[in-house]
Amino acid sequence: MDTTPTAQLAPLDRERLADALADADLRALLMCLVHLSGDRRWLAEPYRPRRDVKLIADEHAGLPPGIADEIRAAALELLTGDSVTVAIDDPGDELMLEMMCWCMDEPIDASYAPMMREDLGMVDRDVAWKEGTPEAPPDRYVVIVGAGASGLILGARLLRLGIPFTILERAGEVGGTWRDNIYPGCGVDTPNHAYSYSLGHRHPWTRNFSPQQELLDYLRDCTDEFGLREHISFHTEVTAAEWNETTQAWDVAVSTPDGPQMFTGTDLVAAIGQFGIPSVPDIDGMSTFTGPMFHTTAWPDDLDVNGKRVAIIGTGASAMQIAPTIAEDVEHLAIFQRSPQWARPIPRYHDLISERSQWLLTNVPFYARWFRFAMLWRYGDGLLPFLKRDPNWPYPDRSLNRVNERHRQEMIDHIEDELGDRADLIAACTPSYPPYGKRILLDNGWYRTLRRSNVALLTQPIECITADGVRTVDGVDHAVDAIVLSTGFRMTDMARALHPVGRDGMVLDDVWGHDDATAHLGITVPGFPNFFLMQGPSTGLGHGGSAIFQAESQTRYITDAIVRMIEGDISAIEPKQRVHDEFVRLVDERHADMIWSHPGMSTYYRNSHGRVVSVTPFSLLEYWQMTHDVDLADFVITRI
Repeated sequence: MDTTPTAQLAPLDRERLADALADADLRALLMCLVHLSGDRRWLAEPYRPRRDVKLIADEHAGLPPGIADEIRAAALELLTGDSVTVAIDDPGDELMLEMMCWCMDEPIDASYAPMMREDLGMVDRDVAWKEGTPEAPPDRYVVIVGAGASGLILGARLLRLGIPFTILERAGEVGGTWRDNIYPGCGVDTPNHAYSYSLGHRHPWTRNFSPQQELLDYLRDCTDEFGLREHISFHTEVTAAEWNETTQAWDVAVSTPDGPQMFTGTDLVAAIGQFGIPSVPDIDGMSTFTGPMFHTTAWPDDLDVNGKRVAIIGTGASAMQIAPTIAEDVEHLAIFQRSPQWARPIPRYHDLISERSQWLLTNVPFYARWFRFAMLWRYGDGLLPFLKRDPNWPYPDRSLNRVNERHRQEMIDHIEDELGDRADLIAACTPSYPPYGKRILLDNGWYRTLRRSNVALLTQPIECITADGVRTVDGVDHAVDAIVLSTGFRMTDMARALHPVGRDGMVLDDVWGHDDATAHLGITVPGFPNFFLMQGPSTGLGHGGSAIFQAESQTRYITDAIVRMIEGDISAIEPKQRVHDEFVRLVDERHADMIWSHPGMSTYYRNSHGRVVSVTPFSLLEYWQMTHDVDLADFVITRI
């Protein structure tokens, strides 16, 4: 624990701080007092916050008004005096754990302390060079495919390490899924302060769950802050990638507006993720429809739905965001549902973050860090233990265990409260499978939208598309002016789009076969030297957490591998088949008792063979530990 006071900080404006403290989250503020004063009395009664599992918890933390005022007064004095110093910068693992437990008012495993110290920036997350940073690593050049959230953070870390790289981006701007998805209502379903980088500035999020444009603006700002634009080749789409055994490098063919080009990289990273390739259904008659028909990723810029009849095919996350957003404007909205989804109510989902809170997040030392911690913790690993099957549970068809049954009943109660006397809708909207079996959704006004007189939820399967609309198998024609395909993504394709060819002509499509992607730690594949995946198989999050947290864990692993290759005069590594197979066996073994393997449903988390290939069975902590440091013993090594 570092208890040496840091350099003196500039005092904050007393009047401005006093005003802003009225909106302070007292959990985060208490942790700030510990850092600033070093006084452990703030981790004892009567200053204990009360446990609150809501995603957006009560800022007063259940503390009596008098105690709350005392906490604010102490912060005011510490931050506005003549000498403002930090008594504890990095609390170390022991005190960090104590602070985490006190902040959330619950027991927390000690293993989380080092992970959270790193995520909150109390220790460096970058890989360290053993002998000091080399001036310019010779014969090393990393080619990253994709300038979404994953590719950008990897580029930022490589830049800090001084390792040359290029990011190839097929579009004309960064942003990945937040650039491509511009449909009405598009937004994040993870709290922003957890769905953001641990590196760089603290973005002034306008709300806890921000809309698409704000997320895109954030990634653009980070690109500029990290100094990445000059390293990105826009309008550059990979058409082929092949490992060259002679040069020990990847030859990457691309198409550009100026014609085909070739890039060569000692390392190739596929940062295209699982949401990069839309899943477009093959429905009879699609070519005959005379109006606009498009996937949610291709929402037309000039589309005006006012007064129009619109069909949405699918009831997943995108549909649940689109429908409440456009329902008031359209003449009629027909929603075609294949199966119902569980959706959680999120109180205060639309709340704006106040100007006072923004000021605290920007100006009070450590406040934003602990605010981030609380968000990530409440949306992190807490649910995972309750997604495992209890073999003695008497109702295995509808739930997995006692807690899962309680969650089920809470969501049923919510459905019934929202739909009221609409018994038809209650029946149509109540899933038969256990909660969290498919991606859990957030109720963004979905159920209330279904009650509208101009909205119809249709459960009859679709027979075909006609020139004028959609025909269901009961022979009814539903005339519409536009059709929205809210049909998700080809989650199991991942890096297939790059058509990589590895050692001895090995083709990734052949290795993975039909619909069965696997990779060691979701990152490396036997037979493909120096080839790394980000957001690869068995790394998606079905229980909570943040995809950006996963990306930063993978970034740490990839950069560590490259640094160790440079330091060890290693030209190439690829995972041993035995190591890869053992990881896949562990994934399958863990999934066997998890919710996503439940037989009473279908989910895009599973492939056509029944394997869960998209989401991870591991906690954030386990995956962080697995990917923190490369073990070169796991790899076949080729030395320079």
